[in-house]
Amino acid sequence: MASVLFSNLCLLLLLTAAESCFLPKSLYIPVPQTVEAGQHITKVNLADCGDGPVLLSVSDPSFTVYSDGEIVAVRSVSVSARGQTFSVEARDGGGQWREMEVHLIRAPAQRRKQTGGQGFLKRSKRRWSPPTFHILEEDDGPYPRDIHRIVSDSEAEYNVYYSFSGPGFDQYPTDVFSLDRETAMLRVHKKVDREMFPKFTLVTRVTDRNTGKDTDDPLPITIEVDDINDNAPIFTTPLQFTVPEKSKAGEVVGKVNATDRDKEGTRHVKIRYTLLDGLDLFAINPETGVITTRTNTLDREAKDKHLAIVQLKDMDGAVNGLVNTGTATITLTDINDNLPTFLNTPYTATVTENEIDKLILRIPVEDKDLINTPNWISKFVITKGNENGNFRIDTDPKTNEGLLYVTKALDHEKSTNVKLEIMARNEADLSGTSAQWQSAPVDVTVTNVDEGPQFTAPTVTFTVRENVANGTLIGSYTAVDPESKNSKGISYYKVEDPASWINVDKNSGELRVANTIDRESHFVQDGKYNITMKAVDASSKTGTGTVIIVVEDVNDNMPEVPSKLVMCEKPGELGSVMVLAEDPDQSPYSAPFSFSLPSDNDGKWSVTPFNDTAAMLKQVKELHTGIHNVELIVTDLQGYGQKQIVPVRICQCRNGVCLAKDHTVSLGGLALLTMLLPLALLLLLGLLLAFFCVTKRQTLEIDDAGDSGGILLKSNIEAPGDEVDLIAVPTAPVEQLTMGSVKGAAVNAGWLGNKSSSTIGGHSVHENGMYTSGVVKGDTHEFYSAQYDSNLYGANQFNGGHLLGSGVDFDNRYLQDTVFLRTWQTNGRYLHQKLSFMGTEDDGRYADDIVHAYGFEGAGSTAGSVGCCSDYADNDDLDFLNTLGPKFKTLADVCTKS
Repeated sequence: MASVLFSNLCLLLLLTAAESCFLPKSLYIPVPQTVEAGQHITKVNLADCGDGPVLLSVSDPSFTVYSDGEIVAVRSVSVSARGQTFSVEARDGGGQWREMEVHLIRAPAQRRKQTGGQGFLKRSKRRWSPPTFHILEEDDGPYPRDIHRIVSDSEAEYNVYYSFSGPGFDQYPTDVFSLDRETAMLRVHKKVDREMFPKFTLVTRVTDRNTGKDTDDPLPITIEVDDINDNAPIFTTPLQFTVPEKSKAGEVVGKVNATDRDKEGTRHVKIRYTLLDGLDLFAINPETGVITTRTNTLDREAKDKHLAIVQLKDMDGAVNGLVNTGTATITLTDINDNLPTFLNTPYTATVTENEIDKLILRIPVEDKDLINTPNWISKFVITKGNENGNFRIDTDPKTNEGLLYVTKALDHEKSTNVKLEIMARNEADLSGTSAQWQSAPVDVTVTNVDEGPQFTAPTVTFTVRENVANGTLIGSYTAVDPESKNSKGISYYKVEDPASWINVDKNSGELRVANTIDRESHFVQDGKYNITMKAVDASSKTGTGTVIIVVEDVNDNMPEVPSKLVMCEKPGELGSVMVLAEDPDQSPYSAPFSFSLPSDNDGKWSVTPFNDTAAMLKQVKELHTGIHNVELIVTDLQGYGQKQIVPVRICQCRNGVCLAKDHTVSLGGLALLTMLLPLALLLLLGLLLAFFCVTKRQTLEIDDAGDSGGILLKSNIEAPGDEVDLIAVPTAPVEQLTMGSVKGAAVNAGWLGNKSSSTIGGHSVHENGMYTSGVVKGDTHEFYSAQYDSNLYGANQFNGGHLLGSGVDFDNRYLQDTVFLRTWQTNGRYLHQKLSFMGTEDDGRYADDIVHAYGFEGAGSTAGSVGCCSDYADNDDLDFLNTLGPKFKTLADVCTKS
């Protein structure tokens, strides 16, 4: 029994075998549902094993293997419908080993059928169900290789053939397997990579050759690819790790992560981790791959990175395991194990007295920790010598130097030298070292300058009672020279004195009252009044100081009731109102106040105290609405006060507000005059309207002379006129017009049909009926049309009303107007000067040298020349004017030559 138990765990047999013993990869053994103890399972074929020791072992303790290779169950085993698998391993003396998987497949049970009370066994028809087939991955062949024959029970009754489909045959990957139609032999034709295709499932059919119908149900068959160790383990994450320097031994650095593509749960994927170097500093767990430190002496400042080669080996590190290696980089992180050290000690600096906010010294330090980290950044502290707060020290963020500043003025006369002690530390606390922060001495020399006078104190306080007499001495505020320590030659002045209450003696610095000091003035804040003084020495250097005057209160103000009182009338009740009093004085010259009525009061009111500053004024009798002046005596705590007249208005109220004012208004003289003035204006307007209505209209008679002489004629009657046929004006062709003729709309200024028709005598009539003097306006041009007698220019007359060269007569009475005459005289002088100039040139110059608005002007014009130099009579025939009708008779008479 002991030997049976021993073989249950691992039976080691010494067999005569060759150096290597061949075992099949797998065996499939049909067994009943329950395997009894001692039942024979199978026997391992050791015929190929030669001489030599062979170790056999079984993985399942429910089975054992004997010396001849027989496998026997050592206990009762129940096999599930999915079967049961265990392995048998054979290892020779040289370490070579093979492994075989034994698959127990549960065979179908036989059923007993009873007939007529007699029982006998009958083979039942079962569905064809071959076991899972196995092939070895990457098998070198030869190919094709038979796997197994698939047989259906129906072939005993029918003439059948076999076929199948699925991945490995007619689906990707194709042509891996085949099934013989006649024999149903399953074959493999090529190598298969298990990592790509671990299993194939194909559907097998058995078909009657005659009918073409399936004689059995389609059968899915499974072909599993058995794994071989053909994949080396690989790293799945970068081999980058960090660990703080000076870490204790056993500190975890990181974990190496790896995987193997071979089949899970086998020795092919069991990885063993090994460090090939760096073993004096680091270690690795062979099963988990966790790297740890072996020492506490890792120093980042000496070496910040370490490299270690990590080996991965599957088969749990067996000799025949596959290997992969990688280099792990282990970076040491910094800790503050190095303190900042001063480079040059002691340090010296010089500062001029009275200087402030000036850099006086840069203090360099050295720190070996990682730059720009809290372990490296220095912080400086003045530990001694800065009791008065004259200095501060900062850190230069770029150089890590200490920057020493003077922040409060130093006085050479008080101290010529200041000794400081400065400590350098880091932002982070020290770690991994027993060292202490260092300090360095700094010697600061204060140099002297010629300073202005200084007051004996920056501020001085004097107490003065308000209303003190002018000229009263308050005190003196003096200054001394810092070098000579005396006040000789120093003068004193006021810089600020808002209320002009103080006089300062220039020579002694005495302060005297200049004007009445009032504690209740707005210049006094919290009972204090400030003035600023200036001291000036002989070299005009100055110093300033502040005088604080504390103003003591006196009882110079009486309590007063500041506002009118309003009492709301209530039917059937006597009203009351609160009286509030104010006194700007301070205690004891202020509240509590006393309120009372004069002894000779009218008995209409009573007053009772309410609090320190108020009293209740009540009606004693019913009073009419309106304003009542109540005499009231209000005194302060010292009894200082007087009788006051307090107006109290009694009125009807709504929501505490009077509805209307109870007083009358009288109008003055100006108000009455303002009211009567509109009435007077209305009366005057009526008189003017009446005047215009009764006044008779007068008709203005205009003498319509037969000969208008070219002046404005009356035209105050509008009525439909007679139709007048327009007469075409003969014009010369454009080609015949030359310089001196009239062009465009002004071809003949005297003809009808142009935009402006003109008399030759210098007046033109436009479409709108307006007359212009001396100018004929055409379409877009202007031209002078009048001609003058050169002998009469400037004579203030017109040769008996005749315009020479124009054929036009004027009545002299129409030329008496001063403006009219002045215009003609001015134009005449201009033309006279122009003609004199033109007389010196050839005739061809006359028409060319003036401004022409006509474009072409000269000989050939039917209207004749109207140039400034023309002195010839107009020979044009104007008889056509007689055909224009009676309304143009006057115009025709004007234009007719005399």
